[in-house]
Amino acid sequence: MRLSELPAGHAFTVDRVLLSRETGKRLADMGFTAGRRGRVVRKQYLGGPLQVEILGGSVLIRRAEAAGIEVVQGGAA
Repeated sequence: MRLSELPAGHAFTVDRVLLSRETGKRLADMGFTAGRRGRVVRKQYLGGPLQVEILGGSVLIRRAEAAGIEVVQGGAA
């Protein structure tokens, strides 16, 4: 499942990031690495960004970038 497909309020565990080097590295620096847990706080309408809690902080991420992050639904955030 992709991060962009998760509904608001659901917890997830990052499985892997499938994005280019530069974007993938930037996301890894924000905490999107394999095994890391997080939660989708809210999703904007019409393809807008997602607000995600990860590593104790809140991050806005573009939906196109969220589509390049494979996650497993569930787990404590």
